[in-house]
Amino acid sequence: MTRPVQFRPHHFLCALGFQGKGYSDRFTQNMAGVVAQLRGPDGGNTRIAVTAQADSICAPCPHRRGQSCAKAAQIAALDARHAQALGLQPGQCLTWAEVQLRIRAHVPPGSLRDLCAGCQWLDFGLCEAALSELHRN
Repeated sequence: MTRPVQFRPHHFLCALGFQGKGYSDRFTQNMAGVVAQLRGPDGGNTRIAVTAQADSICAPCPHRRGQSCAKAAQIAALDARHAQALGLQPGQCLTWAEVQLRIRAHVPPGSLRDLCAGCQWLDFGLCEAALSELHRN
């Protein structure tokens, strides 16, 4: 069995809304690879382990500092809100399909303004558009 992808709680919605933009070329390339796996033919079965540290998406991020982040306080606040909204705990393992069901059940369209407060990507509307699409399907 393949090793699960590691995700911080806020990255579940980041992956949902990702549209090829990122902090650097290396970050964007890595994120695109992770998201391609989730959106692939068997992507719903991709196993994801929840972590409170740097994860598979953080690996090439220019803000990464070891297993933490230069924006640690902001990221911890994002993770706490997302973990609470989605009922996530570090060490928990879910499939991408299960994650999408949780997002549908617990994150209504229009809720990202509060849930993702402080995220520099929020104003682009990519995650909100993806969230609305998830609720339509």
